Amino acid sequence: MFSLQQLFGKKDKFHHLLEAAAEQARESVRLLIQFLKTPGSLQYLDDLVLARRKEKKISEEIGVELVRTFVTGLEREDIEALSHALYKIPKTVEKFAERLSVSNQHVHGVDFTRQAEMMEKATDVVLAMVRQLRSLEHIEKMKELNDRLQYVEGEADKLMVELLRELYSGSLNPVQVVVIKDLYELIEKVVDRCRDAGNVVLQIVLKNS
Repeated sequence: MFSLQQLFGKKDKFHHLLEAAAEQARESVRLLIQFLKTPGSLQYLDDLVLARRKEKKISEEIGVELVRTFVTGLEREDIEALSHALYKIPKTVEKFAERLSVSNQHVHGVDFTRQAEMMEKATDVVLAMVRQLRSLEHIEKMKELNDRLQYVEGEADKLMVELLRELYSGSLNPVQVVVIKDLYELIEKVVDRCRDAGNVVLQIVLKNS
C-alpha cells in the first residue's frame, strides 16, 4: 500500500532536486568567476563541464521521478518547466567559458568583473526563490525576491548598453569587436536565464496561492 509517508517523501524529493539544480547553477557561476581570474586554466573549464553534466543528471532524475510518481506537490508541467529553466543556466555559462578559452588572444585586457558580479547575484536570488517554494504561502517574500532579480537583470541590460558603446568606439579591430560582443551577449544571456527561472518560480507561487 502507498503510505502517506511515501507520498510526502516523493513531494519533498522534488523540492530537494530542484534546490540541487539551483545550487548547481550557482556553482557554475562561481567556477566561471574563478576561470575568469585564470582564463588559461583548463581545470576550471573541466569543472564547468562537470557542473553542467551534474545539472543534466539532476534534470534527468526529475524526469524519471515524474514518471514514477502519481501525485506531486507541484504540478508536473511546473516542475518540468523549472527544471528546464535551471538547466539552461550552467549550459550557457559553460558555452561562455568555452568561447572565452578559444578566443582568449582577442580579449586580453577585457574586464568581465562587473558582469560576473551580476551573474553571481542573479544565481543567488534564483536559489533563494527555489528554496522558498517549500513555503508557497509566503507570496510577498517571493515577489520581493523576484523584484530583486528583475532589478539585477535591468542593471545587466544597462551595463550591456554601456559596454557596447565602448566597444563601438573604434579603438578595437573588427575581429575583437565581434569576439567581445559575442562574449558580452553570452554573459547577458546567463542573467536572462536566471530571470526566466525566477519567472517560472513566481508563476508557480501565484498559481498555488
